[in-house]
Amino acid sequence: MNLIKKNPLQSLGYGFVENQYLKEGKDEYFHRNRQNNSGIKYRQLTAYEIEVLVRNRNQSDDWNKLLVSDAFNPELVKNCKFYGLVRIGKLEPYCLEFNNLKMAVGLYNSTIISSDFGDNVVVDNVNYLSHFIIGNEVMLVNINELATSSHSKFGNGILKEGEEEKVRIWLEVCNENGGRRILPFDGMLPGDAYLWSRNRQDDQLQQRFVEMTNNRFSKERGQYGQIGDRTVIKNSRILKDVYIGSDAYIKGANKIKNVTIHSKPDARSQVGEGCELVNGIIGEGCRIFYGVKAVRFIMASHSQLKYGARLINSYLGNNATISCCEVLNSLIFPAHEQHHNNSFLCAALVMGQSNMAAGATIGSNHNSRAADGELIAGRGFWPGLCVSLKHNSRFASFSILAKGDYPAELDIRLPFSLISNDVTQDQLIVMPAYWFEYNMYALARNSWKYVARDQRIEKLQHIEYDFLAPDTANEMLESLDILTLATGKAWFKQQGKEATARQCHTKGKRLLEEGEMAIQDLTIELELAENSQRPVVIKKAAMAYQWFSRLLDYYAAKEILLAFERNPLSTLNRMVAKLPKAGKVSRWTNIGGQLVEAATEEQWLSAIRSGKLKSWEELHARYQQETDQYAEQKLKHALAIYKQRHGVDLSTSSAQVRQLLENAISTRQLMTEKIFESRAKDYQNEFRKMVYANDEEMETVVGKLKENSFISDEQKGFRQFKKKVEGLL
Repeated sequence: MNLIKKNPLQSLGYGFVENQYLKEGKDEYFHRNRQNNSGIKYRQLTAYEIEVLVRNRNQSDDWNKLLVSDAFNPELVKNCKFYGLVRIGKLEPYCLEFNNLKMAVGLYNSTIISSDFGDNVVVDNVNYLSHFIIGNEVMLVNINELATSSHSKFGNGILKEGEEEKVRIWLEVCNENGGRRILPFDGMLPGDAYLWSRNRQDDQLQQRFVEMTNNRFSKERGQYGQIGDRTVIKNSRILKDVYIGSDAYIKGANKIKNVTIHSKPDARSQVGEGCELVNGIIGEGCRIFYGVKAVRFIMASHSQLKYGARLINSYLGNNATISCCEVLNSLIFPAHEQHHNNSFLCAALVMGQSNMAAGATIGSNHNSRAADGELIAGRGFWPGLCVSLKHNSRFASFSILAKGDYPAELDIRLPFSLISNDVTQDQLIVMPAYWFEYNMYALARNSWKYVARDQRIEKLQHIEYDFLAPDTANEMLESLDILTLATGKAWFKQQGKEATARQCHTKGKRLLEEGEMAIQDLTIELELAENSQRPVVIKKAAMAYQWFSRLLDYYAAKEILLAFERNPLSTLNRMVAKLPKAGKVSRWTNIGGQLVEAATEEQWLSAIRSGKLKSWEELHARYQQETDQYAEQKLKHALAIYKQRHGVDLSTSSAQVRQLLENAISTRQLMTEKIFESRAKDYQNEFRKMVYANDEEMETVVGKLKENSFISDEQKGFRQFKKKVEGLL
């Protein structure tokens, strides 16, 4: 049966913190007084003010416990019940208006227990308001319950004094069985979640992460809920154990419990009708609307949940949107898009700039009797319509999957690939460099739009959006070896000859450099790409080889040109002499969208493990340090790749740098032309044109190709690039 406790009426509003948890010299208001920094000076009521309050049908268990500011107007408090210590700021005869809601300043028709109010608040028909600190010009209208418990944690994965470990909140990201679970905390960055979810075999490291989180917060009971200045909450049911920043807007929410909602004037957060949010942390500038369900979650700043989206046991990165879909047990880096009601994502690590189309089901296909495994997708992951994938799978950066039910686990190491399931031939088709040849417009716009949409105010991590960066460069470098070996094997197999790996590489390289005609009769297979007996066939291998080769050289040219802009000197020779010596190609890791050398990541983990790096703030400072060094690190990386491929240290060869920059002009021109061509196809395809009466109507509806602002910017960018290079040369 339900345990209903009977307590004396005079205890209502008092004893918020049980005596056993009160520290010596502290009372139950200790944290409340520390949290309330309004600067308002409170005083006791005058006899006249008490008389007016009683006449206005107000009640209090002790009028001496109702404190007010000097600008308090008792006429603006009507039909309220007060229990415990209540402090009220300035009340003036104004009405506050927000989004056509106009309400008189004052406290009306509400039950208020042990709470503080700033100046000129509106509190009307709040059935139960307990243990809150309310800011200035806040509007609270038609709320069933607004309460704080003495052990409130506001979404953080911590314990208060006297609590058992079993009540701690964990986020079970990346894996359904909780094997990669992490503790949520206010201020957690995508990089923090990534580092914590990895290296699970390292017990010492994992324990240090727990300690860093516990040390971030007080274990003492008695923190009050807070609602920041100018926040508006209306027509909502239950808000319990919540911290809400300034200028937030909450309307029609069903339930918000154990949640922090960050908000500020230039990054306002909003929660709309029918939403239920439990055990979560919401960053500034977030928008949550229309029947959203989120449980055990973190939403980084400027992300959105809309139209019945479900987010459970997951971290959603900055500037991401999930609409209608369901996401479980996932760690999603910044710049993720997911739409349509039947998109499903489970037990996944998705590394940003990703987009899931309608009907995609990532993780719904069990291939054992155990829980779902894991899926890891590099930047730019794009599963198409009705794609169905098996766990465990792994995809290189900018993988796009054509519509289909993929019957087995996949490990695709070739970046920028179109992957398709050929049911007729019973084979998997992989076309590397698809984006460059056939959809350069979408690829280039992907990089551009996420930079434009990055609304973060505090950019504690430098998020890489360029499709040509250290991670993708390393993947392309590895792909050159994969392609040459696979092509050589295919040729020797066709000839019925045995060959060493070295011979296969040599032959394959020569064939790929000759072009598609040289390999048109070969069936080139990608080994260890699918957990099946059927072949995985590489299409357009020569095209991919040539694109990857050209772009790796362009990567070096681009970074050298940026280095010259950072450190301009009088002549090209002098600038070349200032380039760093080319070393070995370094490995890189995508840590929450920030690209970091693997050696640096290991240094961080070692410092955390040893206790030299003691807090999350110190780790965030390391993120910033890497941001400051990133440009030079990319330069060194590009020079190292060039030396490995061509055997030339560009810092010692002005002539080679000159030739590289000249070639870069043609590469940039080709990329610009491909951007235009891939978009122009939409204007030339007869099936796209058939729904319009004529070309004029089509241009009115979709816009004129020649007026496309992105294409115009890219063409202008090419002209500027060419001018810079020619100026140097």
